[in-house]
Amino acid sequence: MPRSAHKQNRSQLPASGELRIIGGQLRGRKLSVADVPGLRPTTDRVRETLFNWLQFELAGQRCLDLFAGSGALGFEALSRGADLVLMLEKDSKAARLLSQHAHTLNAASHGSALVQQGDALQFLRQQPASPFDIVFIDPPFRMALAEHCCQLLERYQWLHPGSWVYLETELGWQGQLPPHWRLHRDKTAGQVSYQLYQVEESA
Repeated sequence: MPRSAHKQNRSQLPASGELRIIGGQLRGRKLSVADVPGLRPTTDRVRETLFNWLQFELAGQRCLDLFAGSGALGFEALSRGADLVLMLEKDSKAARLLSQHAHTLNAASHGSALVQQGDALQFLRQQPASPFDIVFIDPPFRMALAEHCCQLLERYQWLHPGSWVYLETELGWQGQLPPHWRLHRDKTAGQVSYQLYQVEESA
């Protein structure tokens, strides 16, 4: 395929609106959002609160974004000093657009964002080469995905003592979490509940 034609096809991926990186090295960058049914970017208000909670925890860290969607969480982490952000997205259109954004933003940041297309639950059923420091879990609501992800993170040793886990769920969510995950902060915004946990040594 000619180079010019390849560029044209990439630029014509369907998009629906855009998001803005709100802090860090890439602050102010605007990113188009894939036109995918049910895709629900984390709002600016929630992102600002979350990254205030994590402001001293991101520099040089390895992050895993399990339902990357628009890239709102993963690219914000990259902008604020994460060394590596692995972004997992099941939808092929959304994953392609995330890859485009990662290519652009990696050249302007000290860290690196990698995008992988795939199902989060299948992906977690393997042991990683090394644990992650911060994991973002913002799945489609009311499908029990958050709880299953937490179970798999534990079972396959994706975390270490001191790791942080962010959960964004529907209001009233009451999933079962490992007992040695300590709730650090939690808030609600409209119909959304969001919590930050830190992993402690298991008994």
